[in-house]
Amino acid sequence: MEAFGVVVIGAGPGGYPAAIRAAQLGASVALVEKEDLGGTCLNWGCIPTKCLISSSDLYARVKSAGTMGLKVEGASFDYAAMSDRKDQVVRTLRNGVKQLLKANVVKVFQGTASFQGRNRILVSPEAASAASSSEPVVIGADKTIIATGTSSAMPAFLPRHARVLESRAFLSLKSLPSSVLVLGGGVIGCEFACMLGQLGARVTVVELLEDILWGLDADVRRELRRHMEKTLGVRILTGGTLEDVSADERRVRGRVGTEWVEADVLLAAFGRKSTAEQLQLENAGLGVDERGFIAVDEYGRTQVATIYAVGDVTGGPFLAHAATSQGLVAAENACRRHLRRNETCVASCIFTSPEIGTVGLSEQEAQHQGRKIKTGKFMLGALGKALAIGEPMGFVKWVADAETDQLLGAHAIGPHATGLIAEAAVAIRAELTAAELARTVHAHPTLAEAWMEAAHALRDEPIHTIPERTRAKAGDQ
Repeated sequence: MEAFGVVVIGAGPGGYPAAIRAAQLGASVALVEKEDLGGTCLNWGCIPTKCLISSSDLYARVKSAGTMGLKVEGASFDYAAMSDRKDQVVRTLRNGVKQLLKANVVKVFQGTASFQGRNRILVSPEAASAASSSEPVVIGADKTIIATGTSSAMPAFLPRHARVLESRAFLSLKSLPSSVLVLGGGVIGCEFACMLGQLGARVTVVELLEDILWGLDADVRRELRRHMEKTLGVRILTGGTLEDVSADERRVRGRVGTEWVEADVLLAAFGRKSTAEQLQLENAGLGVDERGFIAVDEYGRTQVATIYAVGDVTGGPFLAHAATSQGLVAAENACRRHLRRNETCVASCIFTSPEIGTVGLSEQEAQHQGRKIKTGKFMLGALGKALAIGEPMGFVKWVADAETDQLLGAHAIGPHATGLIAEAAVAIRAELTAAELARTVHAHPTLAEAWMEAAHALRDEPIHTIPERTRAKAGDQ
């Protein structure tokens, strides 16, 4: 039996960085992956969806070129070519991961991992690719890091039919459906709905809750929904269930309340489920919670001292960058005496149209916690750079403690919001105050100036908007 200092199970954004960091710290490292290096994020999630979204964004921009003084005639798209480009990007990045692992002397085992004991892992080739060895192998592990992630959840009430797809299967399509019924108004559902709407598909989103992206700041949700409905033509049905779903060779059909809806295909964007059941955790003295996830402490440790878990398999946040951070922490804790905690200030990025970035507390969360807060918002329509690039929709917003002025949360919706949120994450992690952020000189003309302007607005000292007190006086007059 070949033995290793650290065995990592799962080569996604949590697993392969953990393997590299453990190797950098001097451990002998094995990495077990049942499918492709890079995991769901690289192969069937973050990267392929953002490739298609980038193409649809550019297509939408080209169609609106007239507003920028440009004449573009006959603009069209080739969905098969868009899909081929997506696949090429994925292959390039996957090969990059392979080279990184090789350079760091990480031994890769292709197969499905399961525990035979706390320090013994069986790698079975049955569910792996043809490149795997024909016989199962057992490897030893002083420490193990579980990073198996999650898989798409397909609700039991949906018919099993070629026209009923989860996100991974949808990404394999080579032609664009003319109409799509999206079940679920969360991140996955809204990103696909915006991409499809930009390409001209007829899209209907059905969400059980009272609004899409329910956990987000209410102002952000309102802005996104307005743009999806009015600009992209996406129909959004909230507060109701999809029932009586049927599918045949021509369409998918279902009922929301008293209304019947139908489309060429149905995309089930219904969330994710744990993959921990494949690991036979009981052989290692480990279990899962009622949802099937593995509980960990703030250091990434499970209830078994030699076993760590990171990323989606721990129950969230379901974010690739959070998994990477947790993977690095787990590797360092497995190889060193001095423990490092997992980061808790984690930004979330949503690649809808317009983009969304958020970090920390929303206004509603802060109020629910009983905090006394103040907020400051700056509309991008008043920002020179946003007008110059022809994308004035959206805003940025700060949430701060009313007594200490400390920044608690930040929310952005608009052009490049997913990049803009990084500054806010640094500010909140560093425990800056709104005054400190407002005094930080931001280059002009840039989109990032909006954070400075919003901090001024929070303190009721705005330069490029009218102060609330002035508005109030004007109203009295």
